[in-house]
Amino acid sequence: MARSALMNVMVAAVSKAGRSLTRDFNELENLQVSIKGPADFVSEADTKAEKALREALHKARPGYSFLMEEGGEIETGSEHRWIIDPLDGTTNYLHGVPLFAVSLALERRGELIAAAIYNPASEELFTAEKGRGAFVNDRRMRVSARDRLEDCLIATGVPALNRRGHGASLFRQRDIMSKVAGLRATGSAALNLAWIAAGRFDGYFEEGLHPWDMAAGMLLIREAGGFVGEPDRDLSAYETGRIVAGNEAVYKQLKEIATAPLPDNLVSQQPHLVRAEERAREAAEKDAEEQNAS
Repeated sequence: MARSALMNVMVAAVSKAGRSLTRDFNELENLQVSIKGPADFVSEADTKAEKALREALHKARPGYSFLMEEGGEIETGSEHRWIIDPLDGTTNYLHGVPLFAVSLALERRGELIAAAIYNPASEELFTAEKGRGAFVNDRRMRVSARDRLEDCLIATGVPALNRRGHGASLFRQRDIMSKVAGLRATGSAALNLAWIAAGRFDGYFEEGLHPWDMAAGMLLIREAGGFVGEPDRDLSAYETGRIVAGNEAVYKQLKEIATAPLPDNLVSQQPHLVRAEERAREAAEKDAEEQNAS
């Protein structure tokens, strides 16, 4: 398959980051690791891989904006923005589990136009460009055709016990578990989404995500003929951190489960509501800092 100039840039960048991750994966005992929050780790491997990505992309496409998991946002005023997760599945990585990935997406005027997800441990490269299909190692991908939940293998994420929203997430998972053939958690949102696009999983539901966790995988699924997004069409998955994916039939069924009423004691603990509360608090703190500075 002939790749576009843009995709060649992206593949070179994720491959470079992947080589960095592989070197450190073989010497895990020497890695420096810090904790960002409950069950939220960042290692020297994350920062090195992100640096490799940013440098390669900036060299090839100077002037583009960035949204990065570790480095935050760099706004240049460009209509293009790279969305980067240098190491999705950090906890797996730090435990020697070979389920992790480099995730890279490109937006133009807010629309996803290209994506690459690379697992250097398995040497699987998932790519997509808007209107050109989705591929794994240059083989075209399609989402699965199963349409009955009882026949479906569904992927999800398991929240850490001490994170807010834990109870609400487990309630949803118990509900889904009772209706499907199996429930799986890989520990990597990027790989969950890539495997939906490849037809390995039939559906996916998770809460508490960030744009860099889901951006590349969302385009892969759409280009593989699937459906993906926030289950409430009036909301944005980037804002809520909540996502549902699958073929058309499975997507509709998972949406109903994801938006079903919760017990009263869990309503306020839904991860997407917790996220909205955190954003509001951060905005208020930022406003207060700006006022104090002036």
